[in-house]
Amino acid sequence: MADTNHTVVYFSEQVVVLCSCGLSFVGSTLIILTYIMWPDLRTTPRKLLVFLSVSDWLSAVSYAFGVWRVFHTDSLDCVVQGAVSTFANTSSFFWTVAIAVYLYVFIVRSNQRAADSLVLFFHLISWGVPLIITVAAVCLKKIGYDASEVSVGWCWVRIQAPDRVLWMLLTGKIWEFLAYLTLPVLYILIKRHIHIAHAALSEYRPILANRPAYQSFSSMADVKLTLIPIIFIILRIWSTVRFILLLAGSPVRQHPVLVTLHGIGNTSQGAANCIMFVLFTQPVRTRLCRSLCCCCSKCRANSAHRPLQGQDLSTQRDGDSSSRAQADR
Repeated sequence: MADTNHTVVYFSEQVVVLCSCGLSFVGSTLIILTYIMWPDLRTTPRKLLVFLSVSDWLSAVSYAFGVWRVFHTDSLDCVVQGAVSTFANTSSFFWTVAIAVYLYVFIVRSNQRAADSLVLFFHLISWGVPLIITVAAVCLKKIGYDASEVSVGWCWVRIQAPDRVLWMLLTGKIWEFLAYLTLPVLYILIKRHIHIAHAALSEYRPILANRPAYQSFSSMADVKLTLIPIIFIILRIWSTVRFILLLAGSPVRQHPVLVTLHGIGNTSQGAANCIMFVLFTQPVRTRLCRSLCCCCSKCRANSAHRPLQGQDLSTQRDGDSSSRAQADR
């Protein structure tokens, strides 16, 4: 393969993307832990968010391994890493759309039973379809070294495969394009329904003392509904741009800035979800701060008691030694 068909991954790009993987790993873990720690926050949307975080967690780990190694051949660990990242990344697309569909049915259609009945269907699609595609790609030897042409060091679809464009579409890009179209439409419909409902109730809603707090909560929810599709598109668009440039045969796809943005975007979904649904969610943020404060206070209390306990033991030993001396006398 010619050198022109190989994108060089610089050390600075590795460091930046590895940091992004680390943040996404921590963010996904934090979402999962908060769901486990507080049972009263275990709503169905947050449960779906946990499943999305599992996919993002796998993506962060597999991408970090790929960026750290920067593969150059179709080795066994390259195929394994490419298979895991392909499955996790595709599953993340499905779970992201599944959350939007659930919220649309629950809020716009006002049918919680129908929304809850879709959860099993979400599992079958969001885990099953990526698994089938990944197994088929591995069995047909389509996963392997891709020369970082549409990646940043990690393995994906083999660049030497004659039908690589088809498999790039099947193992991610077609689902990415569908998410670009589906997410904005669903969240716009949800926002429109909420605004219409608020306008209809505003004439009859009494002026209460806690109305500013309600307005703050409503505005924060409105901001989240706006940011979810925007952040998804901003993070994922760079990989799409490089894919289109690859199809066009443009060398711009190898530009370091574009490669870095691609690496950050593909590995930051877990961190972005943590910021929106943990740090920017007041009940979760409040409990998390309380837990951290309690842990810090316990650590300080333990560190304060340890010297005292040491002094007590030394005092007790001195007393024992003096009593033995008196007995010998």
